[in-house]
Amino acid sequence: MFSQSQFQGQVEDRKEGRRWRLFHATDFQSLMYPCFMFCRILGIFPYRINASSYETSQPYYILWTVVMCVICFCTLLTVQVVNNSVLFEGRSLRRTFEINAFYIFSGFIVVFTYVWDRPRIRLLQTILNISSGLPLETYRKQSMLIHAKDIIGFIFILIQGSFNLLYLEYPPFVKVFSMYITMFVLQIDMLYMNCICVLKACLKRVNDSLVNLLVMKDKPYSFRCIYYQQKNFFLLMELKALKKQYLIVNDTVRMLNIIFSLHLLASTVVTFARITFFLYYCIVLWQDILYFQLTTLQKQSSYIFFITSILFYFIKTALLVWACETGKNQANKIDVTIHDALNNSNDEQIKDELQLFSLQILHNKRRNIFCAKGLNMDAPLFAALIGNIISYLLILIQILKMSISCNE
Repeated sequence: MFSQSQFQGQVEDRKEGRRWRLFHATDFQSLMYPCFMFCRILGIFPYRINASSYETSQPYYILWTVVMCVICFCTLLTVQVVNNSVLFEGRSLRRTFEINAFYIFSGFIVVFTYVWDRPRIRLLQTILNISSGLPLETYRKQSMLIHAKDIIGFIFILIQGSFNLLYLEYPPFVKVFSMYITMFVLQIDMLYMNCICVLKACLKRVNDSLVNLLVMKDKPYSFRCIYYQQKNFFLLMELKALKKQYLIVNDTVRMLNIIFSLHLLASTVVTFARITFFLYYCIVLWQDILYFQLTTLQKQSSYIFFITSILFYFIKTALLVWACETGKNQANKIDVTIHDALNNSNDEQIKDELQLFSLQILHNKRRNIFCAKGLNMDAPLFAALIGNIISYLLILIQILKMSISCNE
């Protein structure tokens, strides 16, 4: 039990935590502050953050609408420039396909993000409410990863974009827009991952509370009938409360899947296309094939850009899959805990409540999987993605060898 002074100190610490400190989050808002700040810089965060709620800000929403229209216009303009400009003459069909896939699917991501803006604010409000009871230590541990990846990712895109402006041969407009759209997709991906990390912490809290509750049940106690009935009554009430918390988290996961599903599909396609073709370009540059018209500095700059981009997309996808996989495993632990308690319990009322809890988990088990329109974001997807990248890379290399042989 907490003493009154300890409880007051915890409340004061949470209030002070709203004055954000790096790697020392004390609530959901301070945990998400870097991601929200970068989204605000990009003009895609049309919300006003209050003490315990999120509200749509009319000026920021107008700005977000303007930004969305500008991005869509720039996407169409960039595709037109890439396909018809003399600056891009002589490029291969593979290069054309990769560039068009990047800008078109990134444009879809922008549209999806704008369309699901209202449900997203409800999702953030729901996660804010259900995570309010998490201990401070959980927020601090989460902030070490979340703050680091958000800040490092944003700085990396800035550095890579500045490098591209200086050394790559593309028009400045295309370079700046590519850097912006990459930042946009990154922030939405990181927002999705941050929400998963918080929901995973909520599931862990439910599982830990369930374990502690069932351990308390097995402790020795007096055999007086009144005491036994009171203990069972409070135990049943606690089990019902934990079941309710689990169902709320479960519904939030379902809401998260619906809101981010189309975005994840488009982002997965962009990741697959960019890693596959960038690996292919690295091999072509390494073998000095088809790029004889570039200077040595241009070859080196392109090689650095391709290698760093491959690492960026690989690490981002690995982090997303890791968050989804660990979140799914945390939900499965609750099922294991319930079944262990069923096997060890002798009280009929407790067993009935645990059986009902188990049926609820079985009924909603599919919703605990983080997915995008049937595409499960888990370790098998990551393995399949790597396998398909290797397969298509080998096909591209074979086609390249055949074209060189035909030209000879």
